[in-house]
Amino acid sequence: MESSPKSSVPRAHAPIKCPSTCEDVDQLRTPSVSSQEFIDFKRKATTIVEEYFSTDDVAATANELRELRVPCYHYYFVKKLVSVAMDRHDREKEMAAVLLSSLYNDVIDRPQVYKGFCKLTESCDDLSVDTPDAVDILAVFVARAIIDDILPPAFLAKQLSCLPDGCKGAQVIHRADKSYLSAPHHGEIILQRWGGSKNITVEEAKAKIVDILEEYLAAGDTAEAFRCIRDLKIPFFHHDVVKRAVVLAIERGGAAEGHILDFLKSASREGVINESQMIKGFNRMIDSVDDLTLDVPNARCLLKSIILKASSEGWLCASSLKPLGPEPKKAAEDDAAVKKLKAKAVSIIQEYFLTGDIIESVSRLEAENRSCSPSVNAIFVKKLIIAAMDRKNREKEMASVLLCSLCMPPEHVVAGFHLLIDAAEDAALDNPAIVEDLAMFFARSVVDEVIAPSDLEAMEEEASRRKAVGSPGMLALRNAHALLGAKLSAERILRCWGGGGTGKAGWELSEVKEKVSKLLQEYDCGGGVREACRCIKELGMPFFHHEVVKKALVSIIEKRGKDERLWGLLDECYSRGLITPNQMTKGFERVADCVDDLALDVPDAREQLRCYVERAKKGGWLDASFSITRPGQQAPVPDGIAASS
Repeated sequence: MESSPKSSVPRAHAPIKCPSTCEDVDQLRTPSVSSQEFIDFKRKATTIVEEYFSTDDVAATANELRELRVPCYHYYFVKKLVSVAMDRHDREKEMAAVLLSSLYNDVIDRPQVYKGFCKLTESCDDLSVDTPDAVDILAVFVARAIIDDILPPAFLAKQLSCLPDGCKGAQVIHRADKSYLSAPHHGEIILQRWGGSKNITVEEAKAKIVDILEEYLAAGDTAEAFRCIRDLKIPFFHHDVVKRAVVLAIERGGAAEGHILDFLKSASREGVINESQMIKGFNRMIDSVDDLTLDVPNARCLLKSIILKASSEGWLCASSLKPLGPEPKKAAEDDAAVKKLKAKAVSIIQEYFLTGDIIESVSRLEAENRSCSPSVNAIFVKKLIIAAMDRKNREKEMASVLLCSLCMPPEHVVAGFHLLIDAAEDAALDNPAIVEDLAMFFARSVVDEVIAPSDLEAMEEEASRRKAVGSPGMLALRNAHALLGAKLSAERILRCWGGGGTGKAGWELSEVKEKVSKLLQEYDCGGGVREACRCIKELGMPFFHHEVVKKALVSIIEKRGKDERLWGLLDECYSRGLITPNQMTKGFERVADCVDDLALDVPDAREQLRCYVERAKKGGWLDASFSITRPGQQAPVPDGIAASS
C-alpha cells in the first residue's frame, strides 16, 4: 500500500493473521520478480540499512524502501536490518526495533514481517558464526516484535514446529518465550533492554497520555487522539490510557463519560488498544477504585456502570476482569476526615522530611485525626512510605522512625500495608526496586514492634487470596520473612538505611548502651518522667528497649529497693506503650541470665529479682508463666535443704 511520507509512520493494529503453515510463508514470494531484481534489491536494501544506522531518519528510510517497488522482497529487508543490528551496539539494535515498528503494515506488510523473522530463526546457526550470542539477541528481537504488536504470539508455536529439534533457531523461540515474555513486567524490561533511546520514560508517557485525553475531551478529535497514542510507540503501556480514561469518566461524569466510552470503544474496534491492554487497564482501575472513592464517593457504582455498558456494547469482556467486590464497610463519620487528611497528608510528610521534627509531625496528624480513624491512619501510612520510597535512604529511615513514633494501633498500620500491597504493581512501573523497598519497610516495622510477626503472616495469607504468587506485593512479603529469619536480623535491618533517622551513620550498640545509662542516671537524679520517655523514644531503637528494662532493674536491685523512681519510670513507659510486653519480658530475661554475676556484689539479688518478677506479673507487665529459672538451669536449692543434705 502506498502512502505519503511521515516522520513517524503510524501502525495499523488490526488483528494479525499469521500464515498457517511454513509452506504458506515460502509462497509469499511473487513469481513475476526476476532473480536479477532480487539481487538488485538485496544490494539496495543493504545500502538503505547502512544509511539508516548513520542518519537515524525513519521517514527517509521509509521513502527509499517504497521507491524500490518490490514489496514481495521486504522480508529480506527485515532479515538484513536485524542481522546487521545484531553485530552492532545497543543503539543500532534499538534503532532497528523502532524502524520495524514504524514501517509495519504501512510500508512492510504483515506477512513480510512474519516471513522475515522466520528466515532469521532459520539462519540463526549461520548468524552464530559471526555473533556468538546470536541466540539471545535474536530472542530479544522476537520478544520485542511481539510486544510491539508486529508479530503475533502464535509465531512462537508455529515457527517452532517448522524448525529442526536442537537447532539454534529453536533455542531462540524457547528463550524468547520462557526467559523474556514470561517474566513479570516483561514489556517494560524488553523495551528498555537496549536503553530505550528511541522511547520516552514512564513519567513522560503518563504525562503525554493525560495531555492526549484532555485534548480529546476539549476538541473531540478521535483520529488525532489515536494518532498521538500510536506515535508514543508504547503498545505495552496502553493499559495506562485505559485506566486514566476511566478515571476521567468517573471524576467528570455527564457528557465526559459518554465521550470517554466512545473513545475506548473506537480504540478497541480499530485495534489502537488491544484486548489484553483493555482488560489490564480495567483491572488496574478495579484495584485502585477504593482510593478514588475518597474523591468520588460513588466511584465504585460508576465503575460498575461503565463495565456493564462496555460489556453490553461488546468491546470489553467482563468475565475476564477481576471481581469488583462489595462496598467496603466504614463509618460515615470517616468520610470527611479521610478527604481532609488526603489534602494535608502530603504537606505533613514533606515538612517532616525537611525538618525531621517528629513531635510536630505527630501533633499535626493527631490534630487532623482526633477520632483515630483507621482509614485515615492507613492512608497516612501508605502515603508516608510511598513518598519515602521515591527518595533517598535518609527519608526512608526517617519514615520508619516516624512510623514507630506514631504509636498507631497495629491493625491501622497493617491496613496501610495492605493498601501498599494493592498499589505495588502500579508503583513498580515507577520504582523498579519496590519489592526490596517494601520488604525492608515490612521487616523494619516488625523489628520496631510497630506490628507483630503474626501480623506479617496474616498479611501474607490475606494477600495470597487476592494477588498472584509473583506479584510485587507477595514477593515483598516473602522477602521480609527472609530478612527477619537471618542471623542478627534486627541490627542489620535497623542499619539498612543508615540508622538514627537523621541521615547519619547508625550508632554502635555500645553507644546506645551508654546513652541508656546516661538518661537513666539523669532521671534518677531528679529528671522528669516525660523528658525521660521522650529521650527513650528519640533513641529510635524500640527493638532495643529491653536494655532500658535491664539497666533500670539492675540499678534497682543494686540499691536494694531503696529508690522507687526507676520502677516508676518502667511503669510509665509500659503504660504509654513505649516499652512493649515483649521488650519488658526480654529485659527481665536478660537480668535473670546475669543474676548469678550480680549476686557477687548483691548476695540477695536472686531473691530481689523474684520479688520484682511477682510485682511485674501483678502489674500485667509479664505473663504469669514467666520464670527466672532459665531453660537447662536447675532451680536453686534453699540453704536449709542444702545444709541438711
